[in-house]
Amino acid sequence: MAELVTIARPYAEAVFQLAKQESQLAQWSDTLKLAAAIAQDEGMKATLSNPRVSDAQKLDLLLSTAGSGMGEEGKNFLRLLLRNGRAELLPEISSLFDELKEREEGVVEANVASAFPLTDGQLNALVAKLQVRYKREIVARVTVDPELIGGAVVRVGDEVLDGSVRGKLEAMAAALTK
Repeated sequence: MAELVTIARPYAEAVFQLAKQESQLAQWSDTLKLAAAIAQDEGMKATLSNPRVSDAQKLDLLLSTAGSGMGEEGKNFLRLLLRNGRAELLPEISSLFDELKEREEGVVEANVASAFPLTDGQLNALVAKLQVRYKREIVARVTVDPELIGGAVVRVGDEVLDGSVRGKLEAMAAALTK
């Protein structure tokens, strides 16, 4: 996984620079998300990795599946990825592009795992505290994880804020076994 991200990063950065120059960050984000969703389909993965299928056939299949969602520059980008044998990187490229876009726009994503569903009020309060802490706009992605027992775990970039009961129990167990 880390290797794919390393290979995908230059592609994402190149597309980001192009999109930024042309003030088309949102359009490229949509294009890459569409291409990534198509490339993640199991049947499409098999076709894209099949050496018997030509790059032209793969491109035609990708474009016909995308419909009108792919502009000329998007087509050229897919052509480049196929020529370099990198079509499987589309999900990583899309993800990295969105990280660059959010950073440029002053937005950061927070992944929140909560033991129970959060009410709108709880989520708004959490987001407000995170915005104060990080001095940036926060977009929260919430999942429910009953294994946390109670509380929540928040991941913002490389930082993890563990306020879960499970995390506290694990910390207590570690302290007691020392």
